[in-house]
Amino acid sequence: MCVAAVLLAVSAQQAPTRAADAAFTQFIASLWPEAQAAGVSRATFDEQTRGLDPDYKLPDLILPGRPATGAPAQAEFVQVPADYLKEASIARLAAEGQRLWQKYRPALSEIEANSGVPATVVLAIWGRETDYGRYALPHDALRVLATQAYVGRRKDQYRNEFILALKILGDGAVSRKDLRSSWAGATGLTQFLPSEYYKHGVDFDGDGRVDIWHSAPDALASAAQQLVNKGWQRGLRWAYEVRAPGNIDCTTGVPEVTKPIGQWLREGFAPVRGQRLSAAEQAQPASLLQPEGIYGPSFLTTRNYFVIKEYNFSDLYVLFVGHVSDRMTSPAPFATPWSASRQLRTADVETMQLGLARAGLYKDKIDGKAGMQTRAALGAYQKAAGLKVDCWPSEQVLRSIQAAR
Repeated sequence: MCVAAVLLAVSAQQAPTRAADAAFTQFIASLWPEAQAAGVSRATFDEQTRGLDPDYKLPDLILPGRPATGAPAQAEFVQVPADYLKEASIARLAAEGQRLWQKYRPALSEIEANSGVPATVVLAIWGRETDYGRYALPHDALRVLATQAYVGRRKDQYRNEFILALKILGDGAVSRKDLRSSWAGATGLTQFLPSEYYKHGVDFDGDGRVDIWHSAPDALASAAQQLVNKGWQRGLRWAYEVRAPGNIDCTTGVPEVTKPIGQWLREGFAPVRGQRLSAAEQAQPASLLQPEGIYGPSFLTTRNYFVIKEYNFSDLYVLFVGHVSDRMTSPAPFATPWSASRQLRTADVETMQLGLARAGLYKDKIDGKAGMQTRAALGAYQKAAGLKVDCWPSEQVLRSIQAAR
């Protein structure tokens, strides 16, 4: 091929990208009226968007002419509990949390007194989110948010997040080089989206700005405030580990089935290690959680469990944060060991969910995540099909569901 032909071919391959980037630039420019209405100055808008280009390597995008990219396989949803809740990681984070508890004791004591959120809980969130600040967030947050607003699956949400990120920069809360984020745009020591920064941010150290990137007291107080704003109840544990009776119906392990803890105890559930619960504790409503179906530990989860879950919508995330929090005051691991169960691939769980939905047993999202609703629907299918009822997504049940089409 002659040189001219090669150059023509290369130009033809590059043209769509240039056209797409020109459209991206036009899209960003079109957001100026919304940014202005949100309080972003023209100078900030021009400075921060000048030369901004999209990152088409991000997950969760819908790109014309390319296969749809799903969200990455988050550990919370593809690992079995034994892998996600590794004892070595929990012990390390709990030990570091104890050290930081001493370092920030005055601030944490005040945060706990004001919010009712235990110091250990916000420390555990900090540890899980960024390893107490050791984990360097890999992305330019503004670029991430702009790309997701342009071609992401949740454009409207990210359009607002992008504008609020511009506002954060315009307010001088953080420099552009320090506004780093995850692939999904969460930023800071305790991982806030820009909208969460404005809803829940606290200037705890009193320096005139909410700095969740460099000020641990600000980040911890903001995390506590987010939990409070989402319904945290002072003095209430996040969950109780219990031993389930042998005749347990695992399909009751959904948030909709709520009973006073005392009633669960009367039905044969027993707190581990002989723990005695007060009358006030027994009066609290709770739901059953069995992350591995009938295998592994069981928990009675309170309202505060679901508040933490709003921080990250994963049962394993909440268990990790709650357990690291507990381990800062007690060395005891989970009383019941996790089993050696194997997790199905996300695509297989999606297939299972579709089959359960066709059978009228599942009405939640088809997302490939084997959460509470999926496990309960699975148990209902096992009952109807005459299979062992264990509420765990195994290959055997998958094959049965596929054969039932």
